[in-house]
Amino acid sequence: MEYVQLGKSDMRISRIAFGCMSLGDEDTANEKILHQALDLGINFFDTADLYAKGMNELSVGKALKHHRDKVYIATKVGNQWRADGSGWDWNPRKGYILTQVEKSLQRLNIDYIDLYQLHGGTIDDPIDNTIEAFELLQQQGKIRYYGISSIRPNVIREYIKRSNIVSVMMQYSLLDRRPEEACLSLLQENNIGVLARGAVAQGLLINKPPKAYLNYSPQEVEKAAAAVQALSNNQRNTAQTALRFVLHHPAITTAVAGIRTIQQLEEAVGVFKTPLLTENDLSTLQQAVVANKYEQHR
Repeated sequence: MEYVQLGKSDMRISRIAFGCMSLGDEDTANEKILHQALDLGINFFDTADLYAKGMNELSVGKALKHHRDKVYIATKVGNQWRADGSGWDWNPRKGYILTQVEKSLQRLNIDYIDLYQLHGGTIDDPIDNTIEAFELLQQQGKIRYYGISSIRPNVIREYIKRSNIVSVMMQYSLLDRRPEEACLSLLQENNIGVLARGAVAQGLLINKPPKAYLNYSPQEVEKAAAAVQALSNNQRNTAQTALRFVLHHPAITTAVAGIRTIQQLEEAVGVFKTPLLTENDLSTLQQAVVANKYEQHR
C-alpha cells in the first residue's frame, strides 16, 4: 500500500480508500471485509449518514471500534431524510449539521470524526453559515478536519476562498474527466486533497454492458471500455487499469473504491503491484473519449 498526506491535514492516508456505501446490511460480513481491508493496508474508510439511513455508519462503527488508533473515519452530512422515509432534502444549515454530528458520533461509536464532509452543495447555500458549523465542531474537538463532496466548480471555488477545507471528494474516471477542466489544478495549487470516487464508472469501464453515461452515448462508452481492455492483461486487469488512470493524476490523493467483495478489495489493493501506465497508454485512453465538460453542472 502507498500512503500520502491528505491536503493540509496531518493524516497520511492509504491511496486506496474504502468506500463503505457498497457494504451490505449484514454486520458480520461487513466486519470480515473491513478487517481484511485493514490487513491489506487500507486505513481510510468513508461513509455517510445518508447511507442505509444511518445503518451504514452503525455497521462501520461496530467493525472498526477495536481499531480506532489504526484508522481514519470519514463521514458526511447535509441530506435530511423526510419523516415518512420517502426521500431526503438538502439541508446545509448550521443548526442541522450541529445536531447530526452527534448522531453520527453515536452511530460510529467514536469521540471524534477524522474528516467530516458536506455531502453536496450549491452556490445558493448559506455557505458562511455552513462553514461556521464545521469550524465550531473543529474547535469543540468533535471533528479533526472538514471537507466537501462536490463536482461543482463554483461551489468548490467558494469553499477554497472562504473555508479551511482539507479535501474535496469528486467523481473522476476516464468517463468523467470534468475535474480536469476546472478543479484539479486549482485544488493542487491550494494543497487541498482530492478523494476520487467512481474510477470504474459504475462498472461501465470493466464489465457492465454499455449504456448512456453523462453526455456519452452507449457507443462512446463501449469505445472507452475497449480502450481500457486493450491496455489490460494478466499483470493488470481492467479495474486496475481504470484505477491506474485515476491515480496517475498528481492532484489525486486517493481513489475511494466502492468495495462489495473480497475479490474487489484484493484487486483494488493489488493495483500497486501492477505496471504503471506509460505516457503512450495514457494518450491512448485519453484519445478514446472526448473529455466531457462541466457546462451542465455549474
